[in-house]
Amino acid sequence: MKVYHFIGIKGTGMSALAQILADTGMSVQGSDIDKYIFTQQSLEEKNIPIFPFSKDNITDDLIIIAGNAFKDDHEEIQEAKRLGLPFYRYHEFLGEWLKQYTSIAVTGAHGKTSTTGLLAHVLKQTFPISYLIGDGTGSGNANSEYFIFEACEYRRHFLAYHPDYAIMTNIDFDHPDYFTDIDDVFSSFQEMADNVKKGIVACGDDEYLQSIQAKVPVVYYGLNENNDFQAKNIRVEDQKTTFDVHVRNDYYDTFQINGFGTHNILNALAVIAICQYEDMNPEDIKKMVSFQGVKRRFSEKNYNDQILIDDYAHHPKEIEATIEAASKKYPDKEIVAIFQPHTYTRTKTFLKEFGQSLSQADAVYLCEIFGSAREKESDLTIHDLQTLIINSEILEIDEVEVLKKHKNSVLVFMGAGDIQKYQEAYEGNFD
Repeated sequence: MKVYHFIGIKGTGMSALAQILADTGMSVQGSDIDKYIFTQQSLEEKNIPIFPFSKDNITDDLIIIAGNAFKDDHEEIQEAKRLGLPFYRYHEFLGEWLKQYTSIAVTGAHGKTSTTGLLAHVLKQTFPISYLIGDGTGSGNANSEYFIFEACEYRRHFLAYHPDYAIMTNIDFDHPDYFTDIDDVFSSFQEMADNVKKGIVACGDDEYLQSIQAKVPVVYYGLNENNDFQAKNIRVEDQKTTFDVHVRNDYYDTFQINGFGTHNILNALAVIAICQYEDMNPEDIKKMVSFQGVKRRFSEKNYNDQILIDDYAHHPKEIEATIEAASKKYPDKEIVAIFQPHTYTRTKTFLKEFGQSLSQADAVYLCEIFGSAREKESDLTIHDLQTLIINSEILEIDEVEVLKKHKNSVLVFMGAGDIQKYQEAYEGNFD
């Protein structure tokens, strides 16, 4: 029996894909660094072997799937090519795999993971489905009607996919190490739109998505009047967000979600639109209220007199949305942002915008920049960001006990690097 070997199996997309293959009866294994990464828990629960990187892992009976973070000079990739094994990059294999199903791609600069998770949660209440979420969660079902997956625009990898449907949440300038400007980003989404076979659900509140040209029908959602699906009468009731949905100006139904803030309403509208398009019963769509979120997206816990939130936000707009959500859920509490910038390239490109978005918190602590292995050294430091934010401090990991002084507050730990270690250190330090 052929074995699928994942090079870099702990990556969020790779881990999810490995789980999908294992669930559908394939023999799966993988390799990665020795350091513990949260994605490996699900792999271990499904008894998927994980080995340290070594060319000795590569044998004649393997089909290789390599993570996009690893270059062709990686020892396992070199050995696989020497042996002439079947070889795929992650996005190449995924592009082939999804052809078996009615596929729904979820893409956009922000909100992909949460929207994919919510859509999977709703659909699996009614249909057998498979899904791949960018927080490392994957589930396969041999009888799937739908395959829901997160499609990332970085390096235009999502152009390997030709989905039946696509949800497009927004277009924004990010990944400045690859994209040159917003026009370059837009062109990639336009190319992606050309790949979609049946229909696109797009956020009409986004000015760039309004300009997308498609060969298939485009259904728009948002808060503005000109959208096909519009949320109205938004209110917070019983620690939930409630809103009415109008379809082409006619009242459709009332929905509730656990999330707070505009971005969570928009994510829910996208899911409602695609489900209504597929003729789902509104009562089944309303099951979205039981969705508890995805990993590292507004993940909350109570800790003594404080609330700790772990969030993946690493772009100014994501930070703004996360702080807004915390403020709406906890309007009477101090919101304290603890932020670790991710990559020197992104920090330098959006330095002013980071300052503006973080300034919306009541207090700000800044951690050292988490650099990428793909970057050259930079003379940029965290102090360059600190100068733009009043009432901000630099936070060292051995000084996290300073956060104790924020009594009865909300501490929001944000970043795409290893910001979790600051929260872990803080919890360990608290007496």
